[in-house]
Amino acid sequence: MKIDSHQHLWQPLRGDYDWMPEDNEILFRAYSPQDLENELVANGIDGTVLVQAAATVNETEYMLGMADATPFIKGVVGWIDFEQPDHLQHLKRLAKHPKFLGVRPMIQDIPDVNWMLRDDIQRTFEAVIELDLTFDALGFPVHLPNFHKLVSRYPSMRVVYDHCMKPQIRDQRKGRDAFSEWADGISLLASETSGYCKLSGLVTEADSGFTSDDLRPFTDHVLQAFGANRVMWGSDWPVCRLELEYGDWFSLASELISHLSESDKADVFGGTARRFYRI
Repeated sequence: MKIDSHQHLWQPLRGDYDWMPEDNEILFRAYSPQDLENELVANGIDGTVLVQAAATVNETEYMLGMADATPFIKGVVGWIDFEQPDHLQHLKRLAKHPKFLGVRPMIQDIPDVNWMLRDDIQRTFEAVIELDLTFDALGFPVHLPNFHKLVSRYPSMRVVYDHCMKPQIRDQRKGRDAFSEWADGISLLASETSGYCKLSGLVTEADSGFTSDDLRPFTDHVLQAFGANRVMWGSDWPVCRLELEYGDWFSLASELISHLSESDKADVFGGTARRFYRI
């Protein structure tokens, strides 16, 4: 079974996608399961993990409704407000849904880089562990040290680092070193935590005109640090459409992992996601 570990579906007219530019014709439009299904069939993808894109519980309910009606959506990563104690009740309620997998706070959009270490939100991380849910870690390279502290604090938390922690590949292409500090942080996360990593989101950190050679140092490092059994491919569709269509990114990812054994390729394209999310 091939699994896309990270994709989105949304309807901007719902009004809670605050980050979405209304003048962007690719992003600011509705994306439904029917829009994605042809892409999955064309690329031999058997199932997906649908991930939150709005900081509201209402969007999580919206996604679970689509998951209920869509066999290829194998699970949903939703959102609750870590800062509100009463949202723990939402978490406990959502955890009873058979397709609810875990949560993803939108840490990359929170100005306070130390937010995840605040005393008043630790209760929510503890609840995630108690309910045996997953935690998708969304951030930038600047967040690497704090994610290391957080996940070291909770070694039993089931964590996956989204989008390879968004290395700024566009800066590397411009002659600035975006690799060294990121690579050191990734190595620490891989060696000193039990977290997994999503091979996703890289094409939109590279900007237009990139080649596979621009991405390869980053993908090679992630694969070497974590091992294929802790790396899972994700499309980040439809965000990936800013640079590549679904099939083009799938083909490029296939090229970037072509040196792996067949069993390792099977892990990256499905096995790891199935184990981590218990699909």
